[in-house]
Amino acid sequence: MFGAMRLFLILLVLQTVAYFVLSIYSRGVRRRKLETWWDEKGKKGNKEAFVERGLHVYDNSFRRRLILGVYVVPWVAIGALIYIVNYM
Repeated sequence: MFGAMRLFLILLVLQTVAYFVLSIYSRGVRRRKLETWWDEKGKKGNKEAFVERGLHVYDNSFRRRLILGVYVVPWVAIGALIYIVNYM
């Protein structure tokens, strides 16, 4: 029992680390794309304000929420494996 609890706790910690790393990486990629788009189009005005508005839109996007799959997918896989091993 304690072995399974320890395994689940370690998995949760690893998932949290992976979530933060993916979030930071994804936000950095989005920032780079916004800055590249600004430079390619030769826009005038405040570049930083444009990038911040774009990142605000990104923070509320579905793509950002997909990163939460880091928490869901492994637990579903574990549950499916437990079901398959015990009941099939």
